[in-house]
Amino acid sequence: MKKIILSAAFLAFAGISAANATEVKAPVAITVKQDSTTKTPVELKDLPEAVKTTLQSEPVKAWTPTAAFLVTNADKTQYYQIDVKKEAETASLKIGTDGKVIQ
Repeated sequence: MKKIILSAAFLAFAGISAANATEVKAPVAITVKQDSTTKTPVELKDLPEAVKTTLQSEPVKAWTPTAAFLVTNADKTQYYQIDVKKEAETASLKIGTDGKVIQ
């Protein structure tokens, strides 16, 4: 009796596996979007005046800038990424070319 039940279970499993393993008739297209953002280092002294003014404004002036990068996105929009430090804390600010902080 055990052999009959095991045989039936095996045949049922094999039937389900065969039914699910059908051939793919339509090709599947896999697309990958590449990140074409470029990040160029910029000297802190070479930052635009609007960005320097923002760095000296009230909420930001407690932080000391350590590095700056000009980031250009795929859609040609640009902003400055400023790495800042306050005591043991570090952070990054995104400031537009017009000097406005980007959230």
